[in-house]
Amino acid sequence: MNPLRLLDFSWDTQSVLQPAWDYLLQHHQAELRSPLFPVVISVSTYLLLVTLYTLLDLLAPSWPALNSYKLHPDRPVTWDNIWTTLYLTAYNHLVYIFPAAVGQWLWRPPIPLPRDAPTLMSFLLGILGCMVVFDFQFYLWHLLHHRVPWLYRTFHAMHHQYLQPFSLVTQYVSAWELISSGFWTTVDPLLLQCHCLTAWGFMVFTICVSTEDHCGYDFPWSLHRLVPFGLWGGPPKHDAHHRMPGTNFAPFFSHWDWLGGTNMVPTPSKDKCVEEGLKGRKDKGA
Repeated sequence: MNPLRLLDFSWDTQSVLQPAWDYLLQHHQAELRSPLFPVVISVSTYLLLVTLYTLLDLLAPSWPALNSYKLHPDRPVTWDNIWTTLYLTAYNHLVYIFPAAVGQWLWRPPIPLPRDAPTLMSFLLGILGCMVVFDFQFYLWHLLHHRVPWLYRTFHAMHHQYLQPFSLVTQYVSAWELISSGFWTTVDPLLLQCHCLTAWGFMVFTICVSTEDHCGYDFPWSLHRLVPFGLWGGPPKHDAHHRMPGTNFAPFFSHWDWLGGTNMVPTPSKDKCVEEGLKGRKDKGA
């Protein structure tokens, strides 16, 4: 039995998602059944988000109201930063993601599509469950890659070349990091027996959160401002992680960092101490 179904008190009623799901099945079933579909929605979501954030980065220096939301308003994103990160992103997708997608298209059977959509409660609980599982996995994975020098040097140091991240730094990573993160994003909905619509929703949500964490902006509508009690990480905490790599390892919530003693809430005084400690560094900060 689906473990999430036990918590779904509305599973006997028709889902509010059913009309949309019926439309997709009627008009786009071939596309949905293709093993390439998850790759297409992942890549297109990421490209859309980084395009929007990059436009903001280019506008910010001449738009004071926008620049005031930047975590580092005195350090604009340059074209050199953009081209460098964009080049690696394109390289990783062409050399690793595209061949893997073609392999899935050739060898993986079409995705089974159930006639019934998930209920709204099941959809939301499924995404939340995947977030909790992924958060634990990534916290341990991330911590390990910082605590084991060989792993850090070989795979993770590349991502930390930027002390002040911006959206394109999200996938400025080694192929190993890109593939392992994608693996967990794909496997976790299967472990929790989620509906394929829930799995795709989790995939898109994960990309949105990871891009926001690296965007370099602290907007009033950012998730960390909407989730109470400091339970959510958000751009300020991940920005602090890039400057203080021994802190804030979790991708979504803050509880594992609290329990592990690695939680750090950035403040002006702490930022000043970090800036003093980083003097003389030659990192490729934006």
